[in-house]
Amino acid sequence: MTSKAARPQGRLGRDFIARHGETVFNAAQRLQGDHPHTPLTRAGFSQADEMGRALRAELGTKPALTLWASPTGRALQTLAVIAEHLELDWHGAKTDSRLVEIGMGSWGGRYYADVIAEVGPVFDRESGLLISAPDGELYHEIATRVGGWLGETNEDPGDRLVIMHGISSRVMRGVMTGTAEIPGFGAPALPGLPQGSVVMIENGIETVVHLGTGHAPA
Repeated sequence: MTSKAARPQGRLGRDFIARHGETVFNAAQRLQGDHPHTPLTRAGFSQADEMGRALRAELGTKPALTLWASPTGRALQTLAVIAEHLELDWHGAKTDSRLVEIGMGSWGGRYYADVIAEVGPVFDRESGLLISAPDGELYHEIATRVGGWLGETNEDPGDRLVIMHGISSRVMRGVMTGTAEIPGFGAPALPGLPQGSVVMIENGIETVVHLGTGHAPA
């Protein structure tokens, strides 16, 4: 099945897309998915600090920046730290459930090792994408929901910062840059980045602002 998401055209402003910092689930090597609240580790807070410093160097203090985040605790914790560096009000941030991570169904919360022992590899070797659980969310569904958010917010004025997740941000970055669909997944996706990374997308072109120190791409 192919994605129906289309890249929004002509947005005036830059989009800074960030992946949240490391969480207790990441550290324990558990499948996190769309779990609503898995707190940051100390490493995760450190990664959020790194992103905050990088964005402050890029944008200065109190930039004209619309703040957006997945409504999950880990994304909002990451945003709180970044907002402090930028001297922006975290309470002014907007959230949208379409920015959450891939839904992992019955695999959610389980240890990677246990699922792999039961069903085999859970990552696609060529793309590095997480394989959807039998009762989990499919990639064309992710592309449709993030594409819907992009379409509805295309008139946002100026620059914005969006705190997201490993897989869902890969798909959204793919949609925003007009990337071709990954064979077998029915959706576009750009290469993964470590936790704590920030990219900038302007006029469909992506630039890495900060490469995080977290685990390898999801």
